[in-house]
Amino acid sequence: MTWDDAGPPVTMAALLAARAGDERPGLVFGAHRWSWDDVLREASARSAVAARRLGDGPAHVAVLLDNVPEYAWWLSACALSGLVVVGANPTHRGPDLARDLAHTRCQLLVTDAGHLPLVEGLDLGSGIGTATRDSSRVLVVDDDAYATAVDEAAGAAGAPVPDIAPVEESTLGYLVFTSGTSGAPKACRCTQGRLARIGVIVSQMFSLGADDVCLVSMPLFHSNALMAGWGPAVAAGATVALPSGGRFSASGFLPDVRRYGVTYFNYVGKPLSYVLATAPEPDDAENSLRTVFGNEGAEADVIRFGERFGCTVIDSYGSTEGGAVVTRTPDTPPGALGRAPDGTMVVDPETGRERPPARFDADGRLLNAEEATGELVSTTGGAGFEGYWENEEAEQARLRNGWYWTGDLAYRDTAGFFYFAGRSGDWLRVDGENFAAAPVARILERHPGVRLAVVYAVPDPAVGDQVMAALELHEGEEFDPERFAAFLAGQPDLGTKWAPRFVRVCPGLPMTATAKVLVRELRQEAWRCGDPVWWTPEGRAGSTYRLLAREDLTRLDAALA
Repeated sequence: MTWDDAGPPVTMAALLAARAGDERPGLVFGAHRWSWDDVLREASARSAVAARRLGDGPAHVAVLLDNVPEYAWWLSACALSGLVVVGANPTHRGPDLARDLAHTRCQLLVTDAGHLPLVEGLDLGSGIGTATRDSSRVLVVDDDAYATAVDEAAGAAGAPVPDIAPVEESTLGYLVFTSGTSGAPKACRCTQGRLARIGVIVSQMFSLGADDVCLVSMPLFHSNALMAGWGPAVAAGATVALPSGGRFSASGFLPDVRRYGVTYFNYVGKPLSYVLATAPEPDDAENSLRTVFGNEGAEADVIRFGERFGCTVIDSYGSTEGGAVVTRTPDTPPGALGRAPDGTMVVDPETGRERPPARFDADGRLLNAEEATGELVSTTGGAGFEGYWENEEAEQARLRNGWYWTGDLAYRDTAGFFYFAGRSGDWLRVDGENFAAAPVARILERHPGVRLAVVYAVPDPAVGDQVMAALELHEGEEFDPERFAAFLAGQPDLGTKWAPRFVRVCPGLPMTATAKVLVRELRQEAWRCGDPVWWTPEGRAGSTYRLLAREDLTRLDAALA
């Protein structure tokens, strides 16, 4: 079973309507509690507010908020009345954020006083126009005028559940921007049917029910929060718990689990790493948490998290677009993503030929990374992919020759298990050898002082690339160049071209709001950054690293010029 398997006709509107009259807990936030019937009443009022302000054109509602109750109510309101939620990403600032909302032709913006300055005075397109606090198309949820509008609409709406506008499985429900970690974000189309089907499947996978509490602390503008958090909770009639501060907090994670009685938690990116970096306590495993589900967690973190907090962690593979899915099975070996449906392959992106299987030594180290690594594709055309909003060029790039190209690198072993190797933009070519960044980063993360490692290409003055790594160290650790060089020399599976020539030591890696590293920023800055950068002129394992000095920088820039 995969997230996009066909199932009985279902929509998010129908799943929500089924909660009418349900007095069991539907939403919790700090000390506040709402039953599912309360959630529908709040949603009904907001549906009426939206209906009074929408004009001609796409009925798109942008939501620019943290994970607060208003976000959950607007998700429900838009689903029930057939409106489209556009998840506005607060890490996109100024012109970039304005471009997102103008491109998706939003007619309403729901925000608060804290986020309004991100767009105030900017032209958000013909639907909203210039964003101002007193605009009828900008709803500031902590203003008195908004509270009055909601109260009036609640009185006019009457029934707890509003009349549902014509909604079908094919009704567009969500425009979700890709993370944009390595390129410009695109708005993925997600229908009500697709999200509802995924919600049902995930809730069944983990046996979620009305007694479960699902902590949704990944940003609600992202697909992970919708598809692995909010959607499954709605489908199961479980309680949606929002982080007490409105955002994910490593230090606040376990207190929230205990405060709400959380049984299920979804994640994407590095949250497991950040929670594990908090000081351990003897009673960490004394909590209600049963299941943790997400993707892109480091292999060691997945194991350590489950052991420390007494839960089962399932790390899978999936993308916002949904064109390919890899599902973890009980026999999945350490480090692997799992198995995929028939028609999923790893191919050479230039020739389209399938790559040979990966080979490992007795210790599980990859021996043939260059020949085994390729792009993950689905030859069935990516049945779950519903396209991008008004971006035909990007759609065609995804669906070349009738195949769905994920843009992710992977390799597959002889038993059919897939392993993640990075993004397509994470290829490096050093001295004529091609290799992916992720296997190198995994080796660097074996170093006992390294918490997170990111590997990326920087330009070689002659031709091709040089290897650069950005390291985030464990608290209290300092970078020791001799120890690091000795560590590299002792790694038998470190390719002869893989050792980083440049090592940037960061107090914190730049992250998206979903805790994914912004590799494009690191790549653009290269060695021209405010963090200490160590380098070796030889650029090979065992070489001596020294701090990059001003005169080194001058010579490097001159060579590149």
